[in-house]
Amino acid sequence: MAFAGWNYGDLFDAVAKVVPEGHPALIHGDTITTWQAFDARTNNLARNLIENGAATGDKIAFYLRNHPAYLEGLAAAFKARLTHVNVNYRYVADEVHYIFDNSDAAVVVFAREFAPIVEEIAPRLPNVRKWLVVEDGSDEATPEFAVSFEDLAVDGEGAPLRIERSPDDLFFIYTGGTTGMPKGVIWRHDAHRRALLNPALVSRVPVDLDDHLNVVREAGCIGPVNMPACPLMHGTGLFTAISALVAGGTCVTLESAHLDPVELWEQVAAHRVTQIIIVGDAFAKPMLRALDENPGRFDTSSVGVMLSSGVMWSTEVKQALLHHIPQVSLADSFGASEAVGFGLSVMTAEGSVETARFQIGENVKVISFENDPKGREVVPGSGEVGMIARSDALPEGYYKDPVKSASVFKVVGNVRYSIPGDFCTVEADGTITLIGRGSGCINTAGEKVFPEEVEEVLKLHADVEDALVVGIPDEKWGQSVTAVVELRPGAEFDETELRAHVRQHLAGYKTPKRLIPVPRMLRAPNGKADYKGAKDLALKELGLTD
Repeated sequence: MAFAGWNYGDLFDAVAKVVPEGHPALIHGDTITTWQAFDARTNNLARNLIENGAATGDKIAFYLRNHPAYLEGLAAAFKARLTHVNVNYRYVADEVHYIFDNSDAAVVVFAREFAPIVEEIAPRLPNVRKWLVVEDGSDEATPEFAVSFEDLAVDGEGAPLRIERSPDDLFFIYTGGTTGMPKGVIWRHDAHRRALLNPALVSRVPVDLDDHLNVVREAGCIGPVNMPACPLMHGTGLFTAISALVAGGTCVTLESAHLDPVELWEQVAAHRVTQIIIVGDAFAKPMLRALDENPGRFDTSSVGVMLSSGVMWSTEVKQALLHHIPQVSLADSFGASEAVGFGLSVMTAEGSVETARFQIGENVKVISFENDPKGREVVPGSGEVGMIARSDALPEGYYKDPVKSASVFKVVGNVRYSIPGDFCTVEADGTITLIGRGSGCINTAGEKVFPEEVEEVLKLHADVEDALVVGIPDEKWGQSVTAVVELRPGAEFDETELRAHVRQHLAGYKTPKRLIPVPRMLRAPNGKADYKGAKDLALKELGLTD
């Protein structure tokens, strides 16, 4: 019978049968969950959720930090044909309520530390039928209406469900974006899996489930040891963790609530981690500093790949990491929640790659809508700026938002593309240079300035640890380029010097009119920029708000 398409529940069922006895699936501190235990626990969870009323397509929201329960709950959701919904644990109560309500969540898995917010918003969420609390060491009181996640995981014999699943089963990933409320990107299992099977990152692209198991067997039935240093609540960490697990691998999660680079390198050495997943310089710089400050302390010889996505990862930081870990491949993936595989940049000790320069991905084009509302492909090597666009293996759109769906998922020349709004140029050799996201573009005296370009130049200065650039309303310029900077330890703020530094590398109109120092940069736990927070801070510091 012809292969109908990928389903993650079927993948987890199949892989569990071939992984060696005792091989770990999950590691979190001193807690090690073998593949056999992982399979049994997720089967129990899936069966108990169904027996408690969960039906195919019901939404299950995950409100917790990196923890084994996230990945156990996710695998159980796949097996029970429930739809995953991620929740940003930094959100305040009303924002969390919005995600639960907008997604039509029927089940919520939450960490005990978030019990006060859950108790506050639960009365306004009558459609949530089951609240599962995860023990995380917190001393917060458990709401009376919550049941134990652990109890459902151990209740049962752990046998497979033996239900028929579909490649059309759904997977949601909520993305905050830069404006408006978060939106749920709707992925079908089959499209999502095909999108992740990047030929540049996998040993061989399997054609069906049996062939996938052949690939796992060819690797010795033991997949990569994956460490998502960034949050599982966002795509970069979650997608790579899924890929590692369905390859029969191991996922190592860190116990600290915030990035602790010493803990990270200690766990890399202890568990022979082969893949580290980060989000650009926001993670790489503290990790590098720990290596610089502790020469020879950490065994990094197991690390084969360090992968980043979502924000800029500078060439200079990559070069410094390669000094400490010469065997590693530094893979910079250009993608989004709305599509993956736009481009890939791999840097090794054999040579450097320019910041924000990628090899264009399969089924990817650069499209311009300038003077042509129907869109047209940018000619490689022309120097024209366009927007990155991918066809094939795409999401269905945004949940409950047909207007936004139509603005991002467009048909150009009878082909459907995902076009999230990232501007770039494409060279004749197939490389693309990312310029920035159009929604953050600053218009100053009629000139366009992409914040990322200015940020990267600022971060080249020896005194700058991190930077964000925003546009501030200005009577003369329309918008003035304004930078918020975090200085390196011990550095003194010199606005004139920093402006002169930018002026040496970029056109005068791109030089920030003002720079504002902050003790810690405004970024989400996954390293993504909080441009709204940076702009609000700049307005306040410049006396432009009440």
